[in-house]
Amino acid sequence: MVEKLTKRFNIGNQITEIPLLAEKIEELAERWNLVEQLTMSINLVVEEALSNIIFYGFSDSNKHRISLSFSLQYDLLTIRITDDGVAFDPTARHQPDISLPAADRPIGGLGIFLISKIMDTVQYARKNNRNTLILKKGICYEHKKR
Repeated sequence: MVEKLTKRFNIGNQITEIPLLAEKIEELAERWNLVEQLTMSINLVVEEALSNIIFYGFSDSNKHRISLSFSLQYDLLTIRITDDGVAFDPTARHQPDISLPAADRPIGGLGIFLISKIMDTVQYARKNNRNTLILKKGICYEHKKR
């Protein structure tokens, strides 16, 4: 049986928490022996997802907790982000037309597009008034340090 590595983090709904989390993700990636390019991609995906949650997910100014779990089992990295914000399914959004010049594109949607291009699968669920975003990335040998 292959060992499953898991690490959990909790952050508040403050944008200032994202750089602190990025440092923790870098430390985790080092421990899990992931290459720098993959680590940068993971940080970008998490930053995009958390920015959307923090800026648009809460209809009040109260403090909220956002939970993240990172799991690595053999060749699959799974990131699970859970929050109690307003319901929002990023998988239901239409992909932006990136062939249009930037000035002609509607605002929004590029972060979700980027997440979908970097990760292999993006899933969403809403249960008990909580959003859960599940991001999966296959890890091949080139994603690990030698």
